[in-house]
Amino acid sequence: MIVKAEQKNADITARKIRPLAAEIKKLTPNKALVSLDFAHLKAAALLSKVIKQAIGNAVNVKNMEEKNLRFQSIVIGEGPTLKRWRASSRGRASTIFKRTCHIKVLLKDIKGGKIGKKS
Repeated sequence: MIVKAEQKNADITARKIRPLAAEIKKLTPNKALVSLDFAHLKAAALLSKVIKQAIGNAVNVKNMEEKNLRFQSIVIGEGPTLKRWRASSRGRASTIFKRTCHIKVLLKDIKGGKIGKKS
């Protein structure tokens, strides 16, 4: 069974979270949370928040055991870009792009039965 948790419009660029998410995918969710506690990055706090939400969904809603959970995927997508401007020299305006991202965490139960047709 698959459990999903999502954070949309996070105030950080996707390219700052993707390297951290690539390292975390290899670990179990509990070990990932421990390692994210020691990473002093804004991306680590946002990613751990979504992982905790996914674990909570699995345990409380789907009645799965926390020790049997593994990452199926962590998807970091581009969100909407806020376009701002700032005054610059000679009466011009320079653009500022405030980029956002969507974080999606999918967890699977390794002890659960296979989903599909029964033969």
